[in-house]
Amino acid sequence: MTDLNKIKALTTEELIQHYEVSEEAQAHILPENNPQINIELLAQRGLFHDAVSLLAHGLPKREAVWWACLATRASITPETDETNMAALVAAEAWVKKPTEERRIKCRDLAQQTLFKSAPSWAATAASWSTGSLSKEGEPEVTPPEYLYAHAVAGSVSLAATGSDPEKMSDNYNLFLKQGFDLARGGNGQVGTD
Repeated sequence: MTDLNKIKALTTEELIQHYEVSEEAQAHILPENNPQINIELLAQRGLFHDAVSLLAHGLPKREAVWWACLATRASITPETDETNMAALVAAEAWVKKPTEERRIKCRDLAQQTLFKSAPSWAATAASWSTGSLSKEGEPEVTPPEYLYAHAVAGSVSLAATGSDPEKMSDNYNLFLKQGFDLARGGNGQVGTD
């Protein structure tokens, strides 16, 4: 039994069919187990990106993008440039009010940041959550159902591994706690005081 009521998948198998699990993680995942058990197991084994990917695929879109925003916000340094800050702020604004205008702003800022940073991928996650992948005036292309989760996992992992590699494990553990809190229906702001 699990208390992650926002994760609708009852088994890990329901989620891992939507992305490629690393070979190392495949050796540890039991597909019939609920996702929480496998996320915790992967984190204990130091397979943090796999744990993050699994949780990102389990969370609803807005919660997942908010998780990317929380992790990204924690990784911001004085060296973070204005465009990356704008991408993060745009993603946060989309979570609070997911309008098409805000989604397009996220898409545009993600492109400007060249998909190379945690803020860029947080904005990408928001832009891939709804709407069309096409530009205005082109035929609509609906994003694949779990495309946003790939961007969320990228954002959280980039935030965790960011500026200080010695803090990587601590960052991942904090971000996973935040993700679990969101999955329980919380606001994800745990361990930030």
